[in-house]
Amino acid sequence: MKGKYLLIMISLYGIAFYTSTSIHSHQQQTVVVEDAGKLLPTKMKEVKSSHSTKELQKWVKQEKTISIAGMQHSQGGHTVYPYGTLLDMKRYNEILNFNPIEKTITVQSGVTWADIQKKINPYGLSIQVMQSQNIFTVGGALSVNVHGRDIRYGSLIDTVNSFRLLKPDGEIISVSREENSEYFSYVIGGYGLFGVILDVTLHLAEDELYQHRISTMDYQEYEEHFKEKVKNDEHVKMHLARLSVAPKTFLKEMYVTDYVLAENQRKLSRYSKLNEKETVVLPKFMLGMSRYSERGKDVFWETQKKHFQNSNGRYQSRNNVMRSDSTFMEYENANRTEVLQEYFVPVDQFASYIDDLRKVLEKEDLNLLNITIRYVEHDEDAVLSYAKDDMFALVLLINQGRSEKEIKKTEKVIQKMIDVTLDHDGSYYLPYYSYPTEKQLKRAYPRIDEFFEKKRELDPKERFKNLFYEVYSQ
Repeated sequence: MKGKYLLIMISLYGIAFYTSTSIHSHQQQTVVVEDAGKLLPTKMKEVKSSHSTKELQKWVKQEKTISIAGMQHSQGGHTVYPYGTLLDMKRYNEILNFNPIEKTITVQSGVTWADIQKKINPYGLSIQVMQSQNIFTVGGALSVNVHGRDIRYGSLIDTVNSFRLLKPDGEIISVSREENSEYFSYVIGGYGLFGVILDVTLHLAEDELYQHRISTMDYQEYEEHFKEKVKNDEHVKMHLARLSVAPKTFLKEMYVTDYVLAENQRKLSRYSKLNEKETVVLPKFMLGMSRYSERGKDVFWETQKKHFQNSNGRYQSRNNVMRSDSTFMEYENANRTEVLQEYFVPVDQFASYIDDLRKVLEKEDLNLLNITIRYVEHDEDAVLSYAKDDMFALVLLINQGRSEKEIKKTEKVIQKMIDVTLDHDGSYYLPYYSYPTEKQLKRAYPRIDEFFEKKRELDPKERFKNLFYEVYSQ
């Protein structure tokens, strides 16, 4: 495909110029920027950052091509475009209003979930929906319409009251389901293509005390467990599962953590202090072993399983459940990187889907390190909704090489996995590397053409661009 070849050319071009993450020429300031995937280093005109709304507004009016970034954990070039200007929003990070009575908070888009937790935790309040780590910016989370461990709220779009948007022409508008509503379902999950999200008003939840309930099971038991003991039990508030990638139990054994509302909520005060950092030295070491050894994968799975089984009955506040330490996933290697894929499959098709996925992976050479499973309710508020049904979301961590040969090798396997997912009425998440074909994109997101048409209508000069848009919108 034209887009695919363009993506490879851009990547190779960026790599050729890449000597550090900050390169400056004598004639004109330039900088090479890369996202968390480290497969698309891209030479950009400059990076700009400000805490001033007026300055952001001025830049949007002046610059020809703009990309927007928070923590840059999207992995498919969603925050970069060759020779464009990058708006780094991390300094735009004030908490503007907090109403503990109404359970709402208004924050600028560079505020992180950790910032919000520190503000609201003393008031016994919590975030409704966020990623499994709290390091990410709110603006970035809205742009990819995240979901998390909570099984009662759906995806992030469900928790948004309103936001202000800096449009491509420099105008600032308020957006909600009632005001300028045509923007609402495009901007949330819109990957920064419609303008700059300035600030957001979110609905909050009560902080609660949960007790861990750990179960080990065969993958064929999981659907029934979830339906009967999780979804139909109103006391279960959050849920997380892991599926084995170890050779001895590959895609067969699972362990599940249900976060059950504790009977005595008066104990919450004993557990409500925010944990600053988890102890991750041993898990990081074991994960490191599993990267390079099949035996290491077996040992890691057994160690991981025992660790979680030992936490059965443990008490934890909702806010602390949402503070997983992201340093566990940090990985530095000159020749390799770790990428994510996320596939959504209807709850009723889980077991048959895993059987078909296993048939593919047993024949392929893919260094699969981890599969985490969450649940997300059917949601079609966002134009690019990934939850066409009540879905299990499988997050796959893959270790791969950075060379063109290794990229093509991984692409081949991932396209096969996506075909299996689509054949089971599933979809895949868009914030990751552009391995899927255009045909697969249209199967997973039947409104994608409408999305791109609306983008060009609302941004006729295509001021906001990124590599994701470049690859798929042609």
